[in-house]
Amino acid sequence: MQNDSMKKKIYLCGPIMDEHAGHARAWREAAQQALGREFLLLDPMRRNFKDREVDSANEIVEFDLQDIRVADIILVNYNKPSIGTAMAVFYASQNLGTFVVAFSPFSFQNCSPWMVRYCTKILPSLEDAAAYIREHFIAQNCV
Repeated sequence: MQNDSMKKKIYLCGPIMDEHAGHARAWREAAQQALGREFLLLDPMRRNFKDREVDSANEIVEFDLQDIRVADIILVNYNKPSIGTAMAVFYASQNLGTFVVAFSPFSFQNCSPWMVRYCTKILPSLEDAAAYIREHFIAQNCV
């Protein structure tokens, strides 16, 4: 097992504002279980900010952008339209060229064209996204 400084970093991107805290945390905990041994997961909910507090709005965004800038991969829960999620996906893809893997219950026809364009891959479940990430981003032992 590699130490944390050698692990690729995954930013956990998905609705927080207007999302029930249990839902926002549950998928992130499942992602930690699925990927936490091989990757370092950056969870924006590790910070104790409350949305819509004027004095913390800039901090919330800047800390999220800082995480996105250091992430090797963005894992997106695209379970509903979310301005923050869409902006994070666009920023990571367009400004940084970061690989963006999303999972969504939506069929292709029901996905926003913006999410289709700026997510590198959209899969039907967290399990599928985690398997995809493990398959493509864990360094293979080369002879």
